[in-house]
Amino acid sequence: MQKQKVLGEIVRNIEKVIVGKREVIEYAMIVLLSEGHLLLEDVPGVGKTTLANAIAKSIDCGFNRIQFTPDTLPSDITGVSVYNMQSGQFEFTPGAIMNHIILADEVNRTSPKTQASLLEAMEEKQISVDGRTYPLPSPFMVIATQNPIDYLGTYNLPEAQLDRFLMKLSIGYPSVADEKRMADFYLKQSPLKSLEPVTDGKTVSALQEEVKTVKIHKDLISYIIGIMDSTRNNPGIALGASPRATLALIRASQAAAYYADRDYCIPDDILKVIHPVITHRLILSPEARLNKLTAEKILDKIIALAQVPILPAL
Repeated sequence: MQKQKVLGEIVRNIEKVIVGKREVIEYAMIVLLSEGHLLLEDVPGVGKTTLANAIAKSIDCGFNRIQFTPDTLPSDITGVSVYNMQSGQFEFTPGAIMNHIILADEVNRTSPKTQASLLEAMEEKQISVDGRTYPLPSPFMVIATQNPIDYLGTYNLPEAQLDRFLMKLSIGYPSVADEKRMADFYLKQSPLKSLEPVTDGKTVSALQEEVKTVKIHKDLISYIIGIMDSTRNNPGIALGASPRATLALIRASQAAAYYADRDYCIPDDILKVIHPVITHRLILSPEARLNKLTAEKILDKIIALAQVPILPAL
């Protein structure tokens, strides 16, 4: 089908600069198809910024990089109204958020007040400045990067901010063989500079609309809600998954099915995306931390106890 050709070309194009990380790229595609936002947490130098840039170039969309620092102001993100002495009126000067693909680089190095300036844009695809609302372009995606939270000069992202990210991923170091391939590529030329678009934003927006039509059985929705409810009543979790997380998991499951060239969801679609969609939203209890439990381990136990629905034959 045409959609599979487009998605395959995007993934192969990104693989020209991100070597040996097909799974991470596929998850990023699912986030893009879901109209969601992506949080990449990893050590410096593994390709977080390159991935964001490659996605923007592959779909021929506008790209802005915001380098977050402790002195970054909210107005640097959203924009500001400036008084024009000639016209006698205030004129809006757009901030860096006014573009299709936004790289929020090292987002946890800035203050919580500045981090919060992204909330409205990520949730409602609009910004409000001085009482006026400005819509953001479509498609719109924030790809935020952060260093591990125990690094010097970092702030924990607030729960409300984390909940806006559809997925949280880690790229990780490449294998020795993949690192050799990467070195060979970069010795010849910089692959990112020569990367050409394989589709456009209008096509991506059309694919995002098609994802919403993917059928998900009511029993699968009940299965998802049951897991979400279990996170809210687990003694090892102080703050469970929100209703926003439920909707995010449903949409991500639809996107996973769409990426797999199906117009209906199966349980495997949910299981494929549940960890990167849910674990970063869970806040562990002090007792769980003391016992060295992780959100991944607790979620695994919850999933193991949940009864997988048997769907009727299609």
